[in-house]
Amino acid sequence: MKETKHAASPEARAALADVLSAFESFKAANDQRLAAIETKRADVLLEEKVGRIDDAVARAQDRLDRLMADLRRPTLAGETPVATVDERKAAFDRYVKTGETPAALLEAKGLSEGTATAGGYVAPPELERLILRRLAATSPMREICQVRTIGAGTFRKPVSPTGLAAAWVAETAARPETTAPTLDVIDFPAGELYASPAATQALLDDAYVSIDEWLAEEVQDAFAAQETTAFVTGDGVNKPKGLLAYTAAPEASYAWGQVGYLATGVAGAWPASNPTDKLIDLIYAAKTQYRQNGRFVMNRRTVSAVRKFKDAQGNYIWNAALQPGQSASLLGFPVTEIEAMPDVGANAMALAFGDFEKGYLIVDRAGVRVLRDPYSAKPHVLFYTTKRVGGGVQNFDAVKLLKFAAS
Repeated sequence: MKETKHAASPEARAALADVLSAFESFKAANDQRLAAIETKRADVLLEEKVGRIDDAVARAQDRLDRLMADLRRPTLAGETPVATVDERKAAFDRYVKTGETPAALLEAKGLSEGTATAGGYVAPPELERLILRRLAATSPMREICQVRTIGAGTFRKPVSPTGLAAAWVAETAARPETTAPTLDVIDFPAGELYASPAATQALLDDAYVSIDEWLAEEVQDAFAAQETTAFVTGDGVNKPKGLLAYTAAPEASYAWGQVGYLATGVAGAWPASNPTDKLIDLIYAAKTQYRQNGRFVMNRRTVSAVRKFKDAQGNYIWNAALQPGQSASLLGFPVTEIEAMPDVGANAMALAFGDFEKGYLIVDRAGVRVLRDPYSAKPHVLFYTTKRVGGGVQNFDAVKLLKFAAS
């Protein structure tokens, strides 16, 4: 997805200042820690100080990320004039608030593909767009990967792993037939994701409550957490197939259909000396066309480790963002924190680098369904909300992994 620039609020600018200040304090304290280690006078108190400041940097960055996510979210409550709300939108609101099923909904009733008796109503496009926009603001994989809306249960994408062949010829020389490209098809089936937020009837009766805003707010965190985990580690059974679920092979011998990796050379750990070299090797494992838009992906504990790394000149390879909305950078490339990535450990693929927009595809089946259930959790009303999502690797050359193993 393309980066969108937003006007920074005073709170965002203050949060950015906190990040930069905390990172400067972190560098100073970590330099003292390294100096003490070199003189063989390790100080436990100094180690604890570095850990506390590292936590402060992480908290400041989290606050900044939350503020920027809030700026990306739409604020629709009270903004849409009543005169512009179409008949189906008004009918859906009445259904959610009272259980009434007006003709506008009965004509557009959406039944489950599996059984013709399972009910539910397709939500108006406004609600679907609102949910997807909120997911884009809270799901890190949606921010960095390609997202496509489909009209069927499965998206089939033709790809050519080998590409077209070409040859040089003289002006009047014969033109022998070149080797035809190999054509393959990758399927991206959409699995069903659901949540059942609850509301009291008093809340639904409140005329000032925006039903769209409330329902989108309720399902966004649940959907985002499940999606992100599936995009990273999902097995592809009734859910997306995650990046780490594909067969991984050494970069020197990987083939199409596998994700290439480099090993750190140490089982479950970084090398004791020059760990930055492994990050540089990972960057250049990707081809040039994928390196230009490359980024690192890891969880916050791995971020905490690489934040301490320095280059051969003693400069920190980690740089905090200089403007609100920007990502922190590592060796000049942006970093995306995804909690679903594994911790550093034996044989863990804890770090990835590449062009995720080219490498991973997320597919959204058009339509969000809502089934009102006032019976199962009285006095609350449940809203069984479903959407269909798929995902998988679409270009196996675009993303590379770092494996914490001897080989």
